[in-house]
Amino acid sequence: MSTSPIGMGEQGEAERQMFENELQRVLNASTKAGVILRVIGSLAFQMHCPKYGYLQAAMGRAYTDIDFAGYRNQAKEIRVLMAGLGYEEEREVFIVSEGNRAIFNRPKNGLHIDVFYDKLDFCHEISWLGRLEVDNPTIPLAEMVLEKMQIVKINEKDVIDTIMLLLEHPLGDSDQGTINIGRIAMLCAKDWGLWRTTTMNLDKVKRLAQTYPQLTDEQKTLIKKQVDSALQRIEAEPKPMQWRMRARVGDRVKWYKEVDDVH
Repeated sequence: MSTSPIGMGEQGEAERQMFENELQRVLNASTKAGVILRVIGSLAFQMHCPKYGYLQAAMGRAYTDIDFAGYRNQAKEIRVLMAGLGYEEEREVFIVSEGNRAIFNRPKNGLHIDVFYDKLDFCHEISWLGRLEVDNPTIPLAEMVLEKMQIVKINEKDVIDTIMLLLEHPLGDSDQGTINIGRIAMLCAKDWGLWRTTTMNLDKVKRLAQTYPQLTDEQKTLIKKQVDSALQRIEAEPKPMQWRMRARVGDRVKWYKEVDDVH
C-alpha cells in the first residue's frame, strides 16, 4: 500500500463545495455546447454514491482536481470550451502525451482540470471509445472500477472510492444502475496483466475494508460479499490460449507499465 498522501487529508465543506460547483459549471457548459465530457476520479464516485458519498469526507478523502474523460476527435471543441470558461491549457502536455491528455488551469481559483482522451493509460490501458454515451455525467460504473483497479501501487484514496461504489451499487451484467461485472470479466480475460492487477486490488480492497472504523460490520460484510462475487465472475470468464500461456509465466515477467513511463 502506497503511503502517498495525495487525495487524503482534512477538507472543509466550503472547499468541497467549490469543486462540486465548478464541476457542475463545466458540465452545464459542455452539455450546452454539445461536447461529450464524462466525470472520472473522486468527484465521479461522489456523484454516483448519493447514499455512501459521505464516506469520502468521513474517511479523509479530499478532492484535488477535476478529471474528465473525452473523445480525442472533440479535442478542439474542448479547448474552445475550456478557454471560454476561463481556463488556460498546458499545451505541452497534449503534445508530449501524443494527444491522449490535456490539462487546463484556471488562475482565478487555482483549480485545474485533466481531460483524458479516448482512454486512461497508466499501469494498464482502459479504453472508453464508444462507452461515454452509456452513462452521464460520469463514465460507466465498470470503467469507474477499472479506473481504480488498474493501479498497481494503489493508494488509500482509490481504496476508499472503490469501497463507496461497491456499497452503493450491486453487480450485474448491464450498465444501468449496476456495476457491469460481465464487461470487467471480459476485459480481464483479454489481458492477463489487467486480470492480475484487478484481482490483486479487489482482494486488497476486501482486506482493507475490514480495518476502517468508519464502516459498520454490516458494510464490511457487504464489501466482502461484493468482492468475492466479482472475483468469482472474473474467474468464470473463459480465457483464450494466449491468456493461459501468459498466466504460466506469471509474475516472473513484469505485467504492467510504470506510471512514470506513461507521463
